[in-house]
Amino acid sequence: MVSGSAFQVSLLWQVVIAGVALFFCVGATNFINFMDGINGITAAYVLAMLVPIALVNRSFASFRMTESFIEPSYLVIAIIGIMVFSIFNFRPKGKAKCFAGDVGSIGIAFIILFALGRLMLATKDVTYIVFFLVYGIDGSLTIFHRIMLHENLGQAHRKHAYQLMANELKMSHVTVSLIYMMMQLVISLGFIYLCPNTVLAHWIYLVVAGIVLAVAYVLFKMKYYHLHEEYLRSLSSKS
Repeated sequence: MVSGSAFQVSLLWQVVIAGVALFFCVGATNFINFMDGINGITAAYVLAMLVPIALVNRSFASFRMTESFIEPSYLVIAIIGIMVFSIFNFRPKGKAKCFAGDVGSIGIAFIILFALGRLMLATKDVTYIVFFLVYGIDGSLTIFHRIMLHENLGQAHRKHAYQLMANELKMSHVTVSLIYMMMQLVISLGFIYLCPNTVLAHWIYLVVAGIVLAVAYVLFKMKYYHLHEEYLRSLSSKS
């Protein structure tokens, strides 16, 4: 029989977990929407998240001697859908025929977050958030940067690292998209195949990878953000 105090602690813990999960899901959904700004980045990065999740799902039964944490066809159909979307969004020559937009980005976010949530519940391991790390670092640090600048977070901006690459450094949109895709794939595949399958190792990997990305983001901004400031000054002088 569970005592009243133990029940209250358990209920409180469940409420805290639900609150954290809700905060993460809302943030991740907005990050996916915010990052849908250049040719190919949504299609490329979503594939970089879905493929590692599918690999884990495929090997889940052999490692855990149980069924997959999610129906494989769910991920297969999602990957096929993104590949079809890539035909119109990921175009090496010319502009993208279409972007995901608000509705598409939120739909994609739900697909990914549902699969990630099932994986975390099945393993009781939240470090699988590493599959979303590149977007997470760029999105969260950009918000923090805008807070430091006392900006209105509801207004449009061009301060994400990928936007500096595409706009101020004049890098090809496809090149920037591939950089984000490859960074996430390297981190995720390293987590799956190189990191020991223990809770401690997973946390160490997540923290170290997060720190490396955060330092790289800060150094990149320190070196090139002045170009964006020049762009803003040019807008002010024209007005």
